Amino acid sequence: MNLQNLMKQAQSMQNNLMKAKKEIDSKEFIGKSELVEVTVYGNKKIKSIKINEDASLEKDDLEILEDMITLAVNDAMSKIDKETKEKMGSQAGMLSGLM
Repeated sequence: MNLQNLMKQAQSMQNNLMKAKKEIDSKEFIGKSELVEVTVYGNKKIKSIKINEDASLEKDDLEILEDMITLAVNDAMSKIDKETKEKMGSQAGMLSGLM
């Protein structure tokens, strides 16, 4: 394989990675816990946080609510990381083989 073909292949892989990243960034991921639902864009910006209306929380339950929000946000972030790995992992693996 000559250098020109190798450069074209690398540029094509870079374009594929950028396309996949753009697609992931614009997608919404939903993380859930028992009391909270968090919607996060693929760029890890939180779109919304919803607290279950059926939850009858008192002031003493604030710490539990905070933990539930944390769990829901982390769940959404894990889903983003998983999809990023699935869509970009194979391409990134090929790039490391070229270097």
